[in-house]
Order: sequence, then C-alpha cells, then structure tokens
Amino acid sequence: MTELLSDAHAAALDAADPLRGFRDEFHLPLQAGMPLAYFVGNSLGLQPKGARAHVEQVLEKWATEAVEGHFTGEAQWMDYHALVRDGLARVVGAQPSEVVAMNSLTVNLHLLLVSFYRPTRERPAILLEAGSFPSDRYALESQVRFHGFDPATDLIEVEPDAEDGTVSLAAIERAISLHGPRLALVLWPGVQYRTGQAFDLKEIARLGHAAGAVVGFDLAHAVGNLPLQLHDADADFAVWCHYKYMNAGPGAVAGAFVHARHAHTNRPRFAGWWGHDPATRFAMGPQFLPTPGADGWQLSNPPILALAPLRASLALFERAGMHALRAKSERLTGYLQALIDAHLGPALQVLTPRDPAQRGCQLSLRVRGGRARGRALFEHLAARGVLGDWREPDVIRIAPVPLYNTFADVLRFARAVREWAHAS
Repeated sequence: MTELLSDAHAAALDAADPLRGFRDEFHLPLQAGMPLAYFVGNSLGLQPKGARAHVEQVLEKWATEAVEGHFTGEAQWMDYHALVRDGLARVVGAQPSEVVAMNSLTVNLHLLLVSFYRPTRERPAILLEAGSFPSDRYALESQVRFHGFDPATDLIEVEPDAEDGTVSLAAIERAISLHGPRLALVLWPGVQYRTGQAFDLKEIARLGHAAGAVVGFDLAHAVGNLPLQLHDADADFAVWCHYKYMNAGPGAVAGAFVHARHAHTNRPRFAGWWGHDPATRFAMGPQFLPTPGADGWQLSNPPILALAPLRASLALFERAGMHALRAKSERLTGYLQALIDAHLGPALQVLTPRDPAQRGCQLSLRVRGGRARGRALFEHLAARGVLGDWREPDVIRIAPVPLYNTFADVLRFARAVREWAHAS
C-alpha cells in the first residue's frame, strides 16, 4: 500500500499515459513559481494555449476588415458558430444539426422550456433532483409560476435514497411512476454537481417518455467529462456550459441540443432574427421562419470573441478523443480512490459512487469532523498549491481532468491531506 504514495509509482503511471502530452497544451497557474495541482476544472477549465491565436485572429480581422470580416475567409463571422458545430456534435454524441453554441446555460434553459415545458391543468409538474444547482431550480420555479401553477405542488424533487446523498435509478423510477400522470417535464442532470454522481440518461429518458413527459438534461458537469450519446439517449433537449470541462473561458458561450425529431417542431418558441432560416434571413420579412434544428432557437448573431476559445478546446478534444479521455479519467479517479482507501479514510469520506460508470472526473469528499475541520483542510491544501473546490458545509470537490492533470498531481493532493491529518 505504501507504493501508492511513492513518487516512482505516480511517475510510472504518468510515463505510461498516452495523453500525457496534452498537459503542455494548457497554461498552468503557478504558485511560488511551481504549477498548481489544479483540480477545479469542474468549475473553470484551464486556458488552452491555442485560445489566444483564435481570439487574436478575430481582433486582427476586426481591425483590418471591420464589417467585411463577416464575409471573408474561412473564419468569417457570418457562419462562425458553424465552426464549432461538428466538434460539439462529436463531443456530445449528436447530429450536427442538433447542437448549437449560443447564450449562457440558464438563458438556453429558459428558451427551451418555452418550447418544451407546456403544462396543462392535468400535467403541470416538473420532476427534478433535490439539491439541484440553484440556477436550475430558480429557472424551473419561475417557469411554473409564469404558467400560473404552484411550485409547492408542481416542482417534484426526488430526494437522495443513499447514505452518501446519491440518488438511485430505482428512486427516479419510483418517482416517475408515482407522479407520471401529472408530469409535464423531467429535467435531470447528467452529473450531479455536489456529489459527482453520473446518471443513465438513456434510461431516464425512456422512463420519462413512457410516463408521457418531455425529458431534458442539464449537462453542465457532463459535457467534456463523459462520453455522451445524446441523440441515441433520446432526450428531447439538453443544455450545458463550456467553461468547465470544455475550457472555453469564464462565462463562455453555452450549448444546447434539440433532438432531430423536433427539427421542424410547431411548438411555441421565443424567436429572434438569427434563428430565422438563413436562406431568407436578409430579406428582413415580418414572418419568422425558423431554421430547422437547434439553430432555430438562436436569437441574436453569435458573440465571435467569446466563441473563439472554444475552437481551440474542441481541437484538443478532437485529437485526444472522448473515449481515450474517459479511460484516463477512470485511471486518475481510481488512483485517487485507492489513495483515500489506503491512507486517507480517517480524514475523508467519498460521497461520489465507487462504480466508475456512475461518476466522471469529480470525487466529492466530505471532511470528517465538521465544517471547521473541512475549512482547515481546504486552506491547508491551497497553501500547498493544491486547489480544489469548496461546497458547504464540509465538502471538497477534487476533479482530476484527463487533458491536463497527472497522477503526480493526485499524489500531491494525497500527501498534503496526509500531512494535515497527522498534524491535526
């Protein structure tokens, strides 16, 4: 067991890693001249070194061509959002026409709820997980109220049914079966942000549809983290951000998915000029004719400077491949789990499921002994250049990201925790 804590063991794992070269493609934050052990890619991914060139290309084009930049060159602004379409489709397992990069996550959620949350007196309810990310809950509650219904009765929250705070598929199935006749919508995360639990999207979509509900997913913590097959999973829609595992920068343009079966939907939507069919968009007519597919939910022309970094990140995902990234992710979290089991159990409780199929990059770790000890450990780690993510009251989230984290990073975390535990 002591071998797990040896430099030689971590170095051997890193030497055998076929993706080890991708770390050099990112800017690594420094502390006292040394790279941080950065485990916060689940909050903000690191900057790809290639991002600057894409941003500067846009700035140069703006400086030298001004408005003509919309129409010239391979990276012309008129179709700039299409430059990320194919790469996004491959990352999320969708047809290119099913995905679009636009707006921010919660804006996209509201726009798609306009179309896909169509409550009636008989079916007003939305099913979600208890403890969902606040922005999702705020959006859903406001939508329920907007339609004249009561969140107290029409937001149905599925409580965790395991001691570690996770939700079993059986609990989801029971809730859908119990409330099915009242459900207008099931909205579920791909990965629960606090526990790191990953879910079987295809089965949740099947259960929701069998009950007569629309099914959507918030994939903020799943896109770029897990291999997804959104088209085959059969969700009606999904939304996500690109600033976490997709490394597109703070407040990056978000993404949305609308299944191909809705490409020509007559469902209501909030319309905008950029969602109009491009073949007749510049005729400036009064009648809205939506572009088939996800592009038809766009409102305004894309923010080019904000989209530029996503191109750099998608190029790295294309080279690495989601399945290779997933394989390394399982090795990284497996090593972290083994270190905790062997050496850190008295200090940390792992809340995230042990089964790799039920988790992604993130392990959520409850610090034993309460909040004060948790904050003390968190600050100890930060002082030693190990950066995790704090969640009240006593959870530290550690997310080894396969594009840029190493086994040596994981060992550095374990040693810092062990040092603190022995000192306290």
